[in-house]
Amino acid sequence: MQVCTVYHMHMDWDKLRIFQAVAAAGSFTHAGDKLGLSQSAISRQISALEDSLGVSLFHRHARGLILTEQGEILNKTTHDVFTKLSLVESQLLDSKQKASGPLLITIAEFLGTTWLAPLLPRFTAAHPDIQLTILHDDKLLNLGMREADAAIRLYRPEQPDLVQKPLFTMQFHLCAAESYLVRSGRPEDMKDLKNHTLIGYPVSSASPYATPNWHFAAAGLDPETHPRRLLINSVLGISEAAKNGLGIAALPDYLIKRTPGLIPLLPEALAQPLTAYFVYPHEHRHSKRVGLFRDHLINALQDNGG
Repeated sequence: MQVCTVYHMHMDWDKLRIFQAVAAAGSFTHAGDKLGLSQSAISRQISALEDSLGVSLFHRHARGLILTEQGEILNKTTHDVFTKLSLVESQLLDSKQKASGPLLITIAEFLGTTWLAPLLPRFTAAHPDIQLTILHDDKLLNLGMREADAAIRLYRPEQPDLVQKPLFTMQFHLCAAESYLVRSGRPEDMKDLKNHTLIGYPVSSASPYATPNWHFAAAGLDPETHPRRLLINSVLGISEAAKNGLGIAALPDYLIKRTPGLIPLLPEALAQPLTAYFVYPHEHRHSKRVGLFRDHLINALQDNGG
């Protein structure tokens, strides 16, 4: 089997890292840009690796590079090895007396900006040796593939290998600016929303929570066909549009309270409440950095009354 051949031959770690970069980039040029090497240097390293293994790792096409079957096998193996090495590196860093090293947290943009950002100064002051990176992304990053160390998500993850800690629950309401209500009137009930401009989330975009357009559904409207609609693929953008009188939006209560000029509407109109979870891979359960960040959030929520 080809896998056995891979393990019995002397392998150069640098060549394997270059191979992985090329496999991910799909071209020598893009991999060279990422690694700071020339295209010819990358090509030489790949050719040398192929010679040492006695197999072709890539099909060369005018449009770029495609992994051969042997290349797929090697790519999966090297990815697993480098992932494990990265994990070992994290564990070695965490074995030190004082927590230090990089910590990458991913969170939905609106939540990172409006809820998490004010909680960060105390954490960075208490743990100056932790290099914190906050990645605002409404898409799902794969924690198991080490795209992030931990995540704050607005739904319960389904993967069994993830540890999840509930943080808080948020409720949603409809709201609009006074300027919009003066111009267009105040809706009397949900059916009345058909006569109003509704601000929602594009159906085709990845949203940070499950039902961003529940107000359209509750009014019997389709966000893609309702003639009076404004769709924005950002919760912060939606809140700004509502604040500026462009229509009626469905937003988390805490965001309505902290945005001057937004007036809650139709208190009986409620979406399903959402719970925010702190989520991390099972192998990080002993990570000092992840644990300190999790505990900081929980303590901050308790200090603020949940």
